[in-house]
Amino acid sequence: MALDQSDQLDDDALLVLFANGDGAAAEALTVRLSPQALSFARRMLGDLAEAEDVVQEAMLRLWRIAPDWRPGEAKPATWLYRVVNNLCIDRLRRRQRVDVGLDGTAEPADPTPSVEARLIQADRLAALDAALEILPDRQRQAVVLRHIEGLQNPEIAQIMEISVEAVESLTARGKRALANVLASRKEELSS
Repeated sequence: MALDQSDQLDDDALLVLFANGDGAAAEALTVRLSPQALSFARRMLGDLAEAEDVVQEAMLRLWRIAPDWRPGEAKPATWLYRVVNNLCIDRLRRRQRVDVGLDGTAEPADPTPSVEARLIQADRLAALDAALEILPDRQRQAVVLRHIEGLQNPEIAQIMEISVEAVESLTARGKRALANVLASRKEELSS
């Protein structure tokens, strides 16, 4: 087949001709499909050389499947775009994996608090312990069981052998008293 005759044939016919050994059909199909595929790949990848590699790989795949091509099921141009798209996505994913690398990876955060953080925490606990010492025994017991030990009011009521309402009252009064005692040190303890 002459190259000028290929203008009259559709993509399916050219692919079938190539599968039957017609080199001119392959050249005509390459000339017809490659420019659009290259434009698409270049836009996807942002790199002309890489886009050319992708289109070349996609065209090779088209030639390999040519003997099994069934005209009418899909258009060769659509099939080629799909392959180019997949190859571009693969390359973009590889770029992301490569770009991350060990040099670009931050050191994992050390979950151990710094010395400064431990000192601040120790100061806060010491202030809380000192404030708790000022509370009446029953208020201190209710506040510690509720807010430090994390028990629920019914459990505290059983432990202290009082009603749930009495626990609520003791914890509320205890929290208010703690807030008043610690208010003067708020700025110092919040750093």
